[in-house]
Amino acid sequence: MKRIIFGFLFVFSIALLNGCGSRTITRVDSSEVIDLSGRWNDTDSRLVSEEMIGDMLTSSWSSDYTRVNEKRPVVVVGLITNKSHEHINTETFIKDIEKAIVKDGSIRLVVAGEKRDELRKEKADQQNYVSPESMKKWGRELGADFMLQGTVNSIVDQYKKQKVVSYQIDLQLTNIETNEVVWIGDKKIKKQIRDKVF
Repeated sequence: MKRIIFGFLFVFSIALLNGCGSRTITRVDSSEVIDLSGRWNDTDSRLVSEEMIGDMLTSSWSSDYTRVNEKRPVVVVGLITNKSHEHINTETFIKDIEKAIVKDGSIRLVVAGEKRDELRKEKADQQNYVSPESMKKWGRELGADFMLQGTVNSIVDQYKKQKVVSYQIDLQLTNIETNEVVWIGDKKIKKQIRDKVF
């Protein structure tokens, strides 16, 4: 009998908890700006990458390189380090940067890190398991001329229920052979967050 009563109370408690809160989910356009928490979000990532890459691509380094070498420069996106006060998935930011570079088409992009390692593993597997006609050869990778690296920093100023969060994103493009920095860009975002007092 105790088991039946305990079971009934358990099921009743779950039903009561599920009924107390209500949540609605609505599909929205992925380009719509929605800022719920005031933290770094997808809109910040997209806007920063578009603006900074736009500036990088219109800078003189690219045309200077193309004029001297008679070919488009090749860029690899290296580490973009999160030094901010909150968790920021820099992978999505890097992906936005890579997408902007490919979309523009004036420079070439090669993969880095784990993606490059995965491609090399596939190439190694092909040496043993693929027909000689379709096997991809070693030593044919496109070497990068420049590496893009950067940091995301933040400053938080808070008083009672008000907070201002400032983000600064710094990127720099470096010639891999000479270590010459050919472009530096930065973008700042400031958000004011006010919690209502009831």
